[in-house]
Amino acid sequence: MTHVATRKRATNLSLSADLVDAAKQLDINVSEACERGLSAEVTRAREQKWLAENRAELLAWNDWIDKNGMPYDEFRQI
Repeated sequence: MTHVATRKRATNLSLSADLVDAAKQLDINVSEACERGLSAEVTRAREQKWLAENRAELLAWNDWIDKNGMPYDEFRQI
């Protein structure tokens, strides 16, 4: 895996003291763990936003497929 340097911003967070203590005992880098979690949440939110913004088009396409079949179905070989 290639490491890409990214610009970092100092940020204050309020986290459960017990959770931070457990992370330290397990040698977990809290900053990296928080960044991975935030990255996953941003990805999920972007996906949900995209689906919401494109819902009508997706439903229209599915309706077209239901009525007409998949494009080029006659050329498919199973």
